[in-house]
Amino acid sequence: MKRFHVHVNVDELDSSIRFYSTLFGTAPNVIKSDYAKWMLDDPRVNFAISQRGRQVGVDHLGLQAEDANELSAIGGRLQAADAVALAEKSTICCYARSDKFWAEDPQGVRWESFYTHGDATTYASTHEQSDAAPCRGRQLGSGTASCGPKT
Repeated sequence: MKRFHVHVNVDELDSSIRFYSTLFGTAPNVIKSDYAKWMLDDPRVNFAISQRGRQVGVDHLGLQAEDANELSAIGGRLQAADAVALAEKSTICCYARSDKFWAEDPQGVRWESFYTHGDATTYASTHEQSDAAPCRGRQLGSGTASCGPKT
């Protein structure tokens, strides 16, 4: 079963962690100096926040696949819609190693479909860390990403 994903950029991580922990009734599953993630079952959502000097607000939405086959099916549907802007294999983002499909809907909302198959000790891969804006990859329409495509 897929899990809905929401990533929000925040100004102040500690106060945001307190707020969302109270709202969800549980502490984050992952806490880093610039990032926190709740893997909730009710509602079934992967909710992440980060404090990385980005514009505050919703960064992107997504679908987290349970396995590689489920991600492949999602990727196939995105390709059929001619929406795949970037496909990544074994990329490091948000302290995890994942395979991904990045897309943008007709309104410019960025979507990250991914299957995570391991943890990582850094927020992004080395080449992305050295970029002017951390955890960015390549061009994707008019939006910007915390990981993946950049403007």
